[in-house]
Amino acid sequence: MLDNLKKYKVVLASASPRRRELLSGIDVDFEVRVLPDVDESFPDSLQGGDIPLHISRKKADAYRAVMSDDELVITADTIVWLDGVALGKPVDEDDARRMLGNMSGKTHSVFTGVTITTKEVQRSFVAQSDVTFTSLTAEEIDYYVAKYRPMDKAGAYGVQEWIGYIGMTNINGSYFNVMGLPVQRLYSELKMIP
Repeated sequence: MLDNLKKYKVVLASASPRRRELLSGIDVDFEVRVLPDVDESFPDSLQGGDIPLHISRKKADAYRAVMSDDELVITADTIVWLDGVALGKPVDEDDARRMLGNMSGKTHSVFTGVTITTKEVQRSFVAQSDVTFTSLTAEEIDYYVAKYRPMDKAGAYGVQEWIGYIGMTNINGSYFNVMGLPVQRLYSELKMIP
């Protein structure tokens, strides 16, 4: 499958172990390469899915300057969007508890922006999944933060971990998008790369 990619060295530009696992799941041969200090800032005027789409493109631009002619680079960024506010990675455990407390008993959106870049073409898209959490107790939130240390996860949670098992009551959209990479959509986009 994806015979059109055989002429490329596919590079996943992400340190996320979840993205590595998910990309492996669609049988793409790839290497991981992470550039240090890529700017992930965004204009305050951006809302929802426009934020991770903007950041995935900024990451792609950083790689474009150093990529070889035969490389295809995949960049991505994920945010949680709750009540008109972007939740990225928590700065500390208190921030993680605050984020989870704010999501308790509510529905939030998970947006992942993805950019596929070669020397000749660039394709970008954003995926949205809406996730509903049951009401979480302070004890449940404390347990999760202490045991699972979700400091590297947007919105301070991994849906594939304990908090997803006990807290998620509904999901509308791609489960894998909530993990950090909408692989079905990515597969469809990769098929269109010349």
